[in-house]
Amino acid sequence: MNNLINFVEKQTARDITDYDFFKSGDTVSVSYKIIEGAKERIQLFRGDVIQIKGSGTSKTFTVRKISHGVGVERVFPFNSPAVASVKNLKKGNVRRARLYYLRELTGKSARIREKQFTKKLDANMKGKTRRSTWAWEEKVYK
Repeated sequence: MNNLINFVEKQTARDITDYDFFKSGDTVSVSYKIIEGAKERIQLFRGDVIQIKGSGTSKTFTVRKISHGVGVERVFPFNSPAVASVKNLKKGNVRRARLYYLRELTGKSARIREKQFTKKLDANMKGKTRRSTWAWEEKVYK
């Protein structure tokens, strides 16, 4: 039975390698298709990832944003054909996998710190590093 489920999941799985790698706390921009009658258009949903849940074809992620003072959360399936692309805009520095505590916070306290990356300048700096925000290594979902 388990082999049959795995076989069906592999057949129906969508190739999600065009998504940028992201984790909880990252700020992402999700492009998803909206069908209105005979028309189809792409709409952006920009916000913070507060959770990644599930595995296989049932894997989902939840994005939260504040729109006109009201918190809006939306759950996106990874394998949905309605999701056109996911772009990672900013890496967040968080210690939790589920960021439900953001629901109660407002204003500046609801912000997520951006992850700072360090890199070595050159050999004559003798191991000293400088804080900078340079592009991180691209990772791909497997």
